[in-house]
Amino acid sequence: MAHPEAHHMTLGSTVRVVTFDGPGSPPLLRRVPRPSVPQRGALIRIQACGVCGTDLHILQGHWPGDLPWPLTLGHELAGIVDELGPELQTDATGNPLREGDHVMLPPLNACGACVVCVETPHLANKCLNPAYYGRKITFNLEPHLWGGWSEMLYIDLDTFPATKLFKLPDSMPLPVSTLVEPFSSVTRAFNQLALLGPPAFGKGASVVVQGAGPIGVLATVAAQQRGASTVVMVGDPENPRLELARSFGASHTISLSTVPDPSDRISAVRKAVGGRGAAVVIDCSGNPAAGPEGIEMLRDGGTFIEMGQFTDAGSIQTNWHRICTKEVHILGSWAFTPNEVVQAMRDLQAIQDDYPWRQLHRMFPLSTEGVSEALAAARKMICTKATIVPTM
Repeated sequence: MAHPEAHHMTLGSTVRVVTFDGPGSPPLLRRVPRPSVPQRGALIRIQACGVCGTDLHILQGHWPGDLPWPLTLGHELAGIVDELGPELQTDATGNPLREGDHVMLPPLNACGACVVCVETPHLANKCLNPAYYGRKITFNLEPHLWGGWSEMLYIDLDTFPATKLFKLPDSMPLPVSTLVEPFSSVTRAFNQLALLGPPAFGKGASVVVQGAGPIGVLATVAAQQRGASTVVMVGDPENPRLELARSFGASHTISLSTVPDPSDRISAVRKAVGGRGAAVVIDCSGNPAAGPEGIEMLRDGGTFIEMGQFTDAGSIQTNWHRICTKEVHILGSWAFTPNEVVQAMRDLQAIQDDYPWRQLHRMFPLSTEGVSEALAAARKMICTKATIVPTM
């Protein structure tokens, strides 16, 4: 029996999908036939999908390697199972699936069978044979519905066996559901930190977050959830981003434009956290220059986490002497494992009523104009999280 929210688009109808022909190209709105659902597959009706900083970097040509253009971007998605194949009965964790269920699908799906997944499951984020939605599957592959900036997403476990659907809690509101994927990345970063043990991060610790975008806001939330007493946000602009960061619990904010000199920002951070420097600095900015500056914001023996360089935005200039003499830990964090998706979903559900999530988003329609405006708003930091909604 179908879930009451399920309602199929009529057979023979078309599905709207946005594609790009390459870096710097404008969005194109295409219509493709609604496909039939395979035995081990599904059609997901997308409710909303965020614009990620990675999407912006891809469109600037920063992806380190070739991509199969033309393609459909978008991976921070939340949707509803519109139609389900008879042999797809459960989600990735064994929860029963039915039409009308709310689900998310991460972009990077570990296969679970390669040598990396089997021998080092904690590094399944570096799977050798992942299913990679929203950037690694060309639009030219039928039925053309492989990314989140679309009305529908096509699932076929025979074609991409690593694919993992995760059932979302029924009570989770849409503005929170689309954040499960980015929060999974933040969860991975803090899990990396936890491996160092309590001396690196404990209850009452001070944390600096570089970058006032969506990932920075989510890192602010995660730091508080794990017991940080002081969270300093360094970024721009004041409105809407730093103002919003304070409403999400940042105890201090430092504006890049108001405090333009890096040495002054370092001094301001040290003052905010009590003089010695922060226990943890986490870079969520996407700007390579944040790294050397962030290291100087640390106390001796502190930890710098780099999670803002998912694409290749350029090299940094630093001095190994500073890293040596300060005895800093430097952690890189890349995406997430399937277990961290589940952890992120659980942790977000626990705080889904505690923050002004809707204020994080600005909604844009699924059209060439809407997607162009969403990209511009994200790039110019007019909003914090640009989110594309097909039904607007």
